Amino acid sequence: MLELHIGNKNYSSWSMRPWVLLRQAGIPFTEVMHRFDSFDADSGFKRTISAVSPAGKVPVLVDDDLAIWDTLAIAEYLAEQYPQHQLWPEDRAARARARSISAEMHSGFAALRGACPMNIEARLPETGALLWRDRATVRDDVSRLEHMWGSLLQQYGGPMLFGEFSIADAFFAPVCMRLHSYQLPLSPLAAGYVERVRALPSVQQWIQDALAENDFREFEEPYRLHR
Repeated sequence: MLELHIGNKNYSSWSMRPWVLLRQAGIPFTEVMHRFDSFDADSGFKRTISAVSPAGKVPVLVDDDLAIWDTLAIAEYLAEQYPQHQLWPEDRAARARARSISAEMHSGFAALRGACPMNIEARLPETGALLWRDRATVRDDVSRLEHMWGSLLQQYGGPMLFGEFSIADAFFAPVCMRLHSYQLPLSPLAAGYVERVRALPSVQQWIQDALAENDFREFEEPYRLHR
């Protein structure tokens, strides 16, 4: 059976993407959690994950003796191994567009990701209001999301970006968590998409597991001194 190695669910946005993808698609896998203690070379986290992947980061998908790291590589591997689940849209043009926006999410939106680290347990509307006021780059990233999501939802009719759930929705799930936690301003169309993603059974399970961790990590909490 597939093994997916992940970090703390409350914080690890990278881990969330393949976990949600596997769970929502109904592909069986075993979860292996590597608790964040620090990211120093001699930390417990680095020692345990480096034994699985030379990159020394989560997530890592293990299939027999093959380790696949990086979320895009994992998504493509799953799409190849499980074509019956249609993890990418069936239409060629839609598939190319889904790959484009997933790659953009993978490498872009640095201002939003840096200013608003994923923290599912936290509610940080005051922090979000200050970031929205003071950081034009955050506003620019949200504007890009609004334009991207709006055009796709209108073209493909929803409820997900390409109609049915796909890799693209899994890739944007952590951003939906951030937008919710920091309560950044959204149009009704974008806000509706965020809530539909949050309502997916796989995402709901991830949220429940994250809340159950009760594991405060100071280096992941730039806006709070305690939980």
